[in-house]
Amino acid sequence: ELMDIKGETEATKKLYGLDAKFRNTATFGRNCLIARRLVERGVRFIELTCPGGNGDRWDQHGGLKDGHTKNAKSVDQGIAALLQDLESRGLLDTTLLVWMGEFGRTPFAQGNNGRDHNPFGFSLWMAGGGVKGGMTYGATDEYGYKAVDKKLQIHDLHATMLHLLGMNHKKLTIRFSSRDMRLTDVHGEVIKDILA
Repeated sequence: ELMDIKGETEATKKLYGLDAKFRNTATFGRNCLIARRLVERGVRFIELTCPGGNGDRWDQHGGLKDGHTKNAKSVDQGIAALLQDLESRGLLDTTLLVWMGEFGRTPFAQGNNGRDHNPFGFSLWMAGGGVKGGMTYGATDEYGYKAVDKKLQIHDLHATMLHLLGMNHKKLTIRFSSRDMRLTDVHGEVIKDILA
């Protein structure tokens, strides 16, 4: 029943791009629509990934302009529709969306018109679920290479996400290598400035 989207309106299918000529737009749009249906049924964690592409998704060490253009064309309509649809159904306030990769890209070219990994400055976005909308937090240098304002560590992001999910990161431990450890190590702090 969950995967059967025949009962969705034509307007909803169009909103998500299921009629798109570019196959990856329709594929990702369908995945976003299924994600909304999962949220409606109380599923607590859903992960979506960029469809198709050249096998390395956003990790383009070569052909970055073409690769990122195709990736954006694949995901833009679906993710915009998911945000709009969740909001119209009153689900966005209780659903945290996080859009990110594991690192950024360097601001300078590498090899065949690509860019290398950059752990020193990268972007992500969050929406819904207790996040303050319409704001940015932090900044990179003038080259976009490294964070220079309001620098964060991954533990801070984890602490904030756990807080938004209703968990106290300082009390959440896991057993690893015969010792109790926090997911946020001993460093994580909730980023209070982004909380709604």
